[in-house]
Amino acid sequence: MMRNIAILAFACVAALLGGVWYLTLRGGASDDAFAQCRASAVAGSSAAIGGPFELVNAKGETVTDKDVITEPSILYFGYTFCPDVCPLDTARNAEAVDVLEDRGYSTTPVFISIDPKRDTPEVVGDFAFNLHEKMIGLTGSPEQVKAASQAYKTYYKAQEGDEDYYLVDHTTMSYLVLPEHGFVDFFRRDVSPEQMADRVACFIDNS
Repeated sequence: MMRNIAILAFACVAALLGGVWYLTLRGGASDDAFAQCRASAVAGSSAAIGGPFELVNAKGETVTDKDVITEPSILYFGYTFCPDVCPLDTARNAEAVDVLEDRGYSTTPVFISIDPKRDTPEVVGDFAFNLHEKMIGLTGSPEQVKAASQAYKTYYKAQEGDEDYYLVDHTTMSYLVLPEHGFVDFFRRDVSPEQMADRVACFIDNS
């Protein structure tokens, strides 16, 4: 009986020491200041997502990421002719921005078109403003749009069809970007406005 207890105690101590060794090897959880805010597995790899971009705003002006992301921002890559997914996702993002505002946080929703052929600066500007007065609509040349999309590791591809009426397959994630830190997390489509607001607030509080 005593032998079994001793073996069990040794196993517990070994497991504890092993856990300490593992955390030490990784540098500890404290390396990620936003660990408690994350619901997605991006820690350690987030540096590979996001980065500089150059696009065109609703006024036809060429702007960079530094011009656009001046406060915590929620980025979404979509297109204005999208029949259902984009309007729902961007409306959710806009609602989250309002929830955050009610809680005392200022954030900006950003819509980046992946359909520059149809989404002119004016079209993107109207689409964004109709969703939220703070939403920034961006488009650009095919090359500019492709570069921005690649920076955020998003996917898009126009389907074959009519010259003017076609659908575009694309990534449906929303990306949280902080001016001081760059990309920090993403949100899937099933996240509610309130859940998004909770997580964004956590990132802001810990930035």
